Amino acid sequence: MSGPQCCSNPPTLNPTAGAGHVEKVGGFDSYVTGPSDSKLAVLLIADIFGYEAPNLRKLADKVSTAGYYVVVPDFFHGDPYVAENADRPLPVWLKDHGPDKGIEIAKPVIEALKSKGVSSVGAAGFCWGAKVVVDLAKSRLINAAVILHPSFVSVEDIKDVDTPISILGAEIDKMSPPELVKQFEQILAAKSGKVDSFVKLFPGAAHGWTVRYNEDDPEAVKAAEEAHQDMLNWFDKYLK
Repeated sequence: MSGPQCCSNPPTLNPTAGAGHVEKVGGFDSYVTGPSDSKLAVLLIADIFGYEAPNLRKLADKVSTAGYYVVVPDFFHGDPYVAENADRPLPVWLKDHGPDKGIEIAKPVIEALKSKGVSSVGAAGFCWGAKVVVDLAKSRLINAAVILHPSFVSVEDIKDVDTPISILGAEIDKMSPPELVKQFEQILAAKSGKVDSFVKLFPGAAHGWTVRYNEDDPEAVKAAEEAHQDMLNWFDKYLK
């Protein structure tokens, strides 16, 4: 379920990136940005490279300009995947940081947001983070879900989703190939009237394209920004 595409184009992590700051939310270090008194919050759940990835923080800042209080928790407790560490390949790292454990962090973060007056919470997950978001979408803990180039998400997971969900997939993706995304779409279409959904495949895009794009490639930036806008549109539809 995990392979080279999950590790491609690793970001250069920067703990000071972004216009926001790091603080504890629900007991976990989190990058926060946007109006802290907003009643609308968005949780962004990183891929294996974690919450210090500059493109992810830049996206958090962009989402915050739409009026959302955006929280990007450190789901890896200061231990993101390091591609250069040959002694700890991805399968070994995942034993410590399986996506199934993510909901244990997400729940107290969401509870903390609601305790400060937040009335609607959306969550978006990238690669690794998509599994966490789907788990949240199965338990009505959030009001809207977006998963982007998901990893570890199964057909059975999608069958249990009962929250409005948007799935943004890549044409070149071994983690969630187009055939699997089409299956997701069919399952969600059968829930029409009960669970709203939006499924889109990006032609020419590869796994990770929304947060690990090459900033010097205009086409890559354009595809990433299109996905970002699709995500924001979904939150605007269900959180506002």
